[in-house]
Amino acid sequence: MKELERDLGLPSVLAISIGAMIGSGIFILPALALEIAGPAVILAYALAGLLVVPAALSKSEMATAMPEAGGTYIYIERGMGPLLGTIAGVGTWFSLSFKGALALVGGVPYLLLLFDLPLKPVALGLAAVLILVNIVGAKQTGRLQVAIVVVMLAALGWFAAGSAPSVQSANYVDFFGYGVGGILAATGLVFVSYAGVTKVASVAEEVEDPGRNIPLGILGSLAFTTVLYVVVVAVLVGITDPGSVAGSLTPVAVGAEQTLGQAGVVAVIVAAVLALISTANAGILSSSRYPFAMSRDMLAPPSLSSVSERFGTPVTSITLTGAVLLALIAFVPILDIAKLASAFQIMVFAMINVAVVAFREGSTEYEPVFTSPLYPWIQVFGTVSGFLLLTQMGTIALAGAGVITVGSVIWYFLYVRPRVDREGAATDAIRRQVSRDALSEIESALAERPDTKEVLLALTKDLDPERERALVALAADLVREDDGRVVAVRFQEVPDQAPLTEGVTVQSDADRSFETRVNALADEFGVDIEADEIVSHDTKHAVVNFATHRGVDTIVAEHEPLRVRSRLFGDPIDWVVRHAPCDVLLVDNLGYDDPKRVVLSGDVGPYPPLAVDVAEAVAAANGGELSLWQPAAGDGSDKQRRLVEDYRTELSELVSVPVRTESVRTDGGRPPMPDLLVRRGADHRLRNALLDERPEFPNPGCTTVTVYPHESSRVGLARRLIERVAF
Repeated sequence: MKELERDLGLPSVLAISIGAMIGSGIFILPALALEIAGPAVILAYALAGLLVVPAALSKSEMATAMPEAGGTYIYIERGMGPLLGTIAGVGTWFSLSFKGALALVGGVPYLLLLFDLPLKPVALGLAAVLILVNIVGAKQTGRLQVAIVVVMLAALGWFAAGSAPSVQSANYVDFFGYGVGGILAATGLVFVSYAGVTKVASVAEEVEDPGRNIPLGILGSLAFTTVLYVVVVAVLVGITDPGSVAGSLTPVAVGAEQTLGQAGVVAVIVAAVLALISTANAGILSSSRYPFAMSRDMLAPPSLSSVSERFGTPVTSITLTGAVLLALIAFVPILDIAKLASAFQIMVFAMINVAVVAFREGSTEYEPVFTSPLYPWIQVFGTVSGFLLLTQMGTIALAGAGVITVGSVIWYFLYVRPRVDREGAATDAIRRQVSRDALSEIESALAERPDTKEVLLALTKDLDPERERALVALAADLVREDDGRVVAVRFQEVPDQAPLTEGVTVQSDADRSFETRVNALADEFGVDIEADEIVSHDTKHAVVNFATHRGVDTIVAEHEPLRVRSRLFGDPIDWVVRHAPCDVLLVDNLGYDDPKRVVLSGDVGPYPPLAVDVAEAVAAANGGELSLWQPAAGDGSDKQRRLVEDYRTELSELVSVPVRTESVRTDGGRPPMPDLLVRRGADHRLRNALLDERPEFPNPGCTTVTVYPHESSRVGLARRLIERVAF
């Protein structure tokens, strides 16, 4: 792969950044913003410049860590993954193309003050010239930018200095007449005036000494341009009668005519045309690097990353960008589309701030030369303020940004996903945070066991002695370490037509035999076991009512496979799980005899604390070991596999029994036979009501305990969804 030549110094960096900003923001937008905020438009420009600072700092930091062509796309793709990288790359590419086209079309009205020329042919001609200049090379582009910016700033400086003595204080009367809402709406509109401040990062691969020149270029140009905007707009408002400039296509020329005469108008026209051409030039230069960078990362066709042997520039990428620019000028109402693109630009700035957090919190190698101060608060401020500004852009702008987003997502799934399997730093950062939280919860659960644990063994049907003994033995192992008690209760259900008279409450021979067996098991297991019998019309309500009255910590019951009727009308045990005042353990009972090899089965995400607690209690009670089952390594990233290994290593250090990890095939491969398997219960918030979510692994051929934590101990739905996506 050929490299781009580093031949852009600090003057070119400043020129590109300043030239990318000073365009429609000062020569077109003040007239529109005046209609929204009145004289407070001055404050709107200052506020917008302030709100750009977080993105400028974040992008400066990432540009010094990754000085590669592509800028915003590179940072968001590396930080948040290929999907959001595709959205940012495609959206910002179109956004810059839209803004460049708007600049060319917006500059022509100033030119028409001197010459009677057709708008679109002139704009198309200027666009074609700039495309050719960019194809020739970045050095020529940077030099042209420097010359344009110098002339433009000289003209604007003359306008501001020459007009300042004519400022009338009466024009600032009722400064806040349009209220806070008007100021915020104007801030959202003029925010795009600063969008070009970070454009230079998209050509970072061509900047000399990027660790120094990029932060100086970005932050220096932002400070300079903010002051220039505020001064020029303040003068413009002060020298014109209220309302005389609002809505004008050439507001600065109108102001210059009142204070500087015809010579001032000519100077402003020259400055406006140069500024808007400069904006378009910078737009072509930076936007063409997005398909170039995306192509190198396989998010776009490979032809877009080819570098010309003759010119040393990405000719195909520049040509494609130029074709889009020409098509927009010729066929599209550019002002409306530029407003739509501006809304997306605000979204991208918010994503830039999030990307910095992802890089710093993730495990990706990240060593910026320049680091943003006040981390992470400055990034939080930038993200929140960005989305607040989006609310000021109107429904059409938001809908347009949505269309760009949906189109990018479609491109990702059709073209990118089959070719790319990378993940962003944000995914790794989220996964690590989820892992840390899960381990903390497990540690707390193991440390905060009740002093005297009580388990309700709910026997809802007649069982043979062996199955009954297995359930009692399991319940006894759960309370043994805590010197707890097992309450073994036979629940008998009678038809609704049969009254609950004293006759049905008289103990039968089966009841007395049950109590005798339970007492014998209590002596055998060395655990306090209490036997009881309850008769009711509704067993599931009786189980929950008894558990609530006794205040038990856990309900243990035998689980039955769902039948067709249960799938259609609801499984009674599901009702118990959702309404129980405590944890519930459902047992697929295939026998329980001194289990030495206890398996903790993981599906998607960390193990729930209750499952770890149960598995450890059983293994400890029987002098056994705990095996961690995990799916065999598949398509997961190296980062994901390393994190899962780290998670299980730390989990092993938390429990008091020996632990080993086993990879298990999920396609029918037979793992070693365990004595007992403990797994997470299906989350009714995530599954179809007609489907019973079973383990990922093959049937282990042993007793399985499915754990359902009480609602107060369950992780939130958002957290569970994150676990499933991240792991």
